[in-house]
Amino acid sequence: MSVPCRYGRPRRIRRGAALTLFLAGVLAAGAATGTWDDVGDTAEPAAQGRPADDGPAGSATAERAARAAERAVADGKSGTQAADDVVSRSGDRWSAVYTPGEFADFQAQLDGSYVGVGLWVRQRDDGRITVSRVQPGGPAERAGIAVGDRLDAVDGRPARGRPVTETVGRLRGDGPDGSGAAPGTPVRLDLDRGARHWSATLHRTRLHTENVTVDRPAGGDGPTRIKITAFAKGTGAAVRRALRTADPRDGLLLDLRGNTGGLVSEAVATASDFLDGGLVATYDVHGSQRALYAQGVGDPRTPLVVLVDGGTMSAAELLSGALQDRGRAVVVGSPTFGKGSVQMPTRLPGGSVAELTVGHYRTPSGRAVDGAGITPDLIAPDHAEERARTVLSGLGTGA
Repeated sequence: MSVPCRYGRPRRIRRGAALTLFLAGVLAAGAATGTWDDVGDTAEPAAQGRPADDGPAGSATAERAARAAERAVADGKSGTQAADDVVSRSGDRWSAVYTPGEFADFQAQLDGSYVGVGLWVRQRDDGRITVSRVQPGGPAERAGIAVGDRLDAVDGRPARGRPVTETVGRLRGDGPDGSGAAPGTPVRLDLDRGARHWSATLHRTRLHTENVTVDRPAGGDGPTRIKITAFAKGTGAAVRRALRTADPRDGLLLDLRGNTGGLVSEAVATASDFLDGGLVATYDVHGSQRALYAQGVGDPRTPLVVLVDGGTMSAAELLSGALQDRGRAVVVGSPTFGKGSVQMPTRLPGGSVAELTVGHYRTPSGRAVDGAGITPDLIAPDHAEERARTVLSGLGTGA
């Protein structure tokens, strides 16, 4: 799976291991939001431990973390580390503590921007790191780096055989606190392409993500494919624009493979693009049951197939489960990851932020997602997109 170099992995695997459903303080007013993650990052084994804190236990963990941070700050120590130690002992693999710098970076990424060089990389079976995608207009493209190039070293440190997330962190220039480097800072890459070996010094810059792409991979007579890599701000509106230009007679493929989630509000907005109102999901926060509904009137007619895989997580599972339960789409691919817990943030003494699990969400039919995931209507671990087009051809026309 490709790894976007725009996002670094914080110090602990569980911190941002998958995009959490992160309902901010405005949730009390009914506005659901989400959080950030290493979008498209390589999935790692889930941490083992006791069941996640939820309900009142989440509040108790927040109080213990705040007290620990306050004591540490008073003693001249790191409040972030003290709070992180408390959260680590909670047994909740989705809860995390962020430094002020990490959280600021976190919020910028929710806005669809990041500081980096515009590269995505993947690790081959032989341990080599190769470029899998280059962002148009970014420093990497301007330096002539292309898909398929091999990345041998970053700032003189070999990349081969090292965890791909470590290479990503070096490309971003992650500091000891997990925050990324500032725009304008240099990074030196050693690369191979065939028999050519060369070095390039790039300067990181602030780039804007393109989380929604639209194409027709089967040609002019085939279905429109809408690929969503993450639910950042504006995703729902981008999908709406794509639907206006799509030919309903050929149907739609909504590709959520490798989508590790994002803003819940944008997942709901995207569901609204395909539904004529109604329930999208239910969730609980400290035992209080709440619901998310599609807004306005979307396109309920055009034939739709949703593609998922084991890298489909969190808000992407919320969307695929809603479209499946509502009978709006046929889901094709592999069972999804199973990330259905809800996190809320707490500001701690010293400026750090604890993101703690407080509940879980369910699909419109009441299915729990956490630990179970979404099971496709048609399980197709291989050639999933080809199978999806076959299914779509049998669903009729939206004209």
